[in-house]
Amino acid sequence: MNGRTELAFLIGATALVGFGTAFVNLSRAESVDAEVGLSVLVFGLAFLSLRAAIRAFAPSATRHPIVIAAALSAIGFIEVYRLDPTLASRQRWWFLIASGVAAGVLFLLRDVGLDILRRYRYVMLVITLGLLALPLFPLEGPLPIRGRLVNGSRLWVEMGYEPATVGFQPGELAKLLLVAFLAAYLADHAQDFARGGRRWRKLHIPEPRQLLPVAAAWAASFLVLVVQRDLGASMLLFAVFIALMYAATGQTFHLFAGSALFGVGGVIAWFSFDHVQTRVQAWLDPFGDPFGAGYQIVQGVFAMGSGSLTGAGLGLGRPDLIPFAATDFVYAAIGEELGLAGSVIVLALFGLLIASGSGIALRARNPFRSLLAAGLTFILGIQVILIVGGVVRLLPLTGITLPFMSYGGSSLVANMILIALLARVAHEERP
Repeated sequence: MNGRTELAFLIGATALVGFGTAFVNLSRAESVDAEVGLSVLVFGLAFLSLRAAIRAFAPSATRHPIVIAAALSAIGFIEVYRLDPTLASRQRWWFLIASGVAAGVLFLLRDVGLDILRRYRYVMLVITLGLLALPLFPLEGPLPIRGRLVNGSRLWVEMGYEPATVGFQPGELAKLLLVAFLAAYLADHAQDFARGGRRWRKLHIPEPRQLLPVAAAWAASFLVLVVQRDLGASMLLFAVFIALMYAATGQTFHLFAGSALFGVGGVIAWFSFDHVQTRVQAWLDPFGDPFGAGYQIVQGVFAMGSGSLTGAGLGLGRPDLIPFAATDFVYAAIGEELGLAGSVIVLALFGLLIASGSGIALRARNPFRSLLAAGLTFILGIQVILIVGGVVRLLPLTGITLPFMSYGGSSLVANMILIALLARVAHEERP
């Protein structure tokens, strides 16, 4: 894709925001207000600024990821605007902030490159652990930083004092730093994991000391579940680690060991945590309590079903009946108003983005950069599987947001940084 084609697609995504928000306005009040123009201006400025940063600081990067991210963001923003204009007005500015942060990351890496992440991998690990610990601050008190309990999970941090406070999820940034640490660590120790051990038929079984990283990942993920009561983050962290272990070593044992530990952790979680039992029971039989624990899933199922092939039409459905539709269930809202066709288009765009990230990882000759791109792509893919699987009842609900599409500033910033890092990997690997 050349520069002109990329620019045309980004302008097209910006125009889509304008047409979509205008259509929603017309369906409500038969008029178009200034919010539509402001949304177009801010959205276009955000992605064109990020494009300029990529061209300046990673000029050899493939242009597919930013184009696909812009398309997904446009569709998601239109649906959030349809669901809650107030949330959309906040999300609009988060686009600008996220693109600015991503551009800043590219600027900082312009001379030192990604190798600085490899060199200071243990510093990143310490920062990651610190970020994961931030929500454990007291919920109330005189400190300018406090934990926040949202829907029973301690994932949020609130900074500042009323009325000037800002909340964010440190775990969103922590997962990127964790992937960078794991990529650096595994790039240096992959051969150690591959050597030694013994074979049973075609299965390579590592030595006990080589199993410690898998066990440590399981313990860390379970600790997140225990302390923060966050099923989604726990599953995501563990799945990314196991996937990276397999990518680094090529040993199927890590997949078997990871699956076994996942099963053990699931059994322990079932008997130890009420909220895990509630989510699993609501997943298996949502109609057993359709006005209680299963209400969100039931409404999501009805919404997806009523969408049929082409949907009820933008602004003409009732996705507002789904609890937390703008965050947890935006995919169900899209399914109702844009139908199966719209849902498949969204999945196809995610598939293209994952394929693009996988291509960057496979083409990379440097082990660290290859694993970094693979890990970032795993994050995207696993998040999509968890949230879409939860909406269509293939998996229990996890509370994870759909990348680029759900409302959420912290998630958007992390995903924009992810696109910037993929661009940097592609740039450094180009001859």
